[in-house]
Amino acid sequence: MQRRTFVIALMMSGAISGRGPAAAGQTPPGAPPQPAPGPRYIVSYVDVAPASEAPAVTLLKAYRDASRREEGSARADVLQGGRRGQFVVIEEWRDEGAWKAHRAAAHVAQFHEKLTALRITAYDERVHTTFAVGTASNAPAEAVYVVTHVDVIPTGLPKAREFLSAQVEGSRKENGNVRFDVLQGARMNHFTVVEGWRDERAREAHISAAHSRTYREGLRETAVDGAPYDERLYRLVQ
Repeated sequence: MQRRTFVIALMMSGAISGRGPAAAGQTPPGAPPQPAPGPRYIVSYVDVAPASEAPAVTLLKAYRDASRREEGSARADVLQGGRRGQFVVIEEWRDEGAWKAHRAAAHVAQFHEKLTALRITAYDERVHTTFAVGTASNAPAEAVYVVTHVDVIPTGLPKAREFLSAQVEGSRKENGNVRFDVLQGARMNHFTVVEGWRDERAREAHISAAHSRTYREGLRETAVDGAPYDERLYRLVQ
């Protein structure tokens, strides 16, 4: 009770003296939120007409290569799905400023202008920050990638974070793993999981592992009213 009274007294003192939060140089109420520090990870889903797959590959590779040459680019990859015309672009930018500068680049506008004639759905671009991102490693040409969107209810978020962290730790120790990252979506209860496996055999061993079963079952049944969904398999476009 005394602690609570002391806090209230401090707040009243600040208001009287004019040294409240705004006066102390803090962000005033109603001001736009400051962007989170650190890298930006952009996951963009692209679907083109099956007949347009070949020109789409050429266009996406050109976009990837131009992006890699930009200041602030840490990584840019294009993955191609098993279904014709299905792609995902995964980019890593040094920070918010680097990503915004990239979006304003002339080659990006040209890319989207050309892609419009090929795609059959909207360009689905999702911005992420870091949750658990490992060091990039070399992957063989036959590597299999998995991209999964995870959505949980807000009340289940603390437990979901525990399951995700445990899955990252267990998966990175597996033989055949070349990448296992969890990206934090703009909404705190949304995540994108990016996996890379040496080959299909390694991926199949992973999904049968005890920790993977615990992760899936826990996320779906015991922790949150949500679960991994929209899981898609890809190969790296060389």
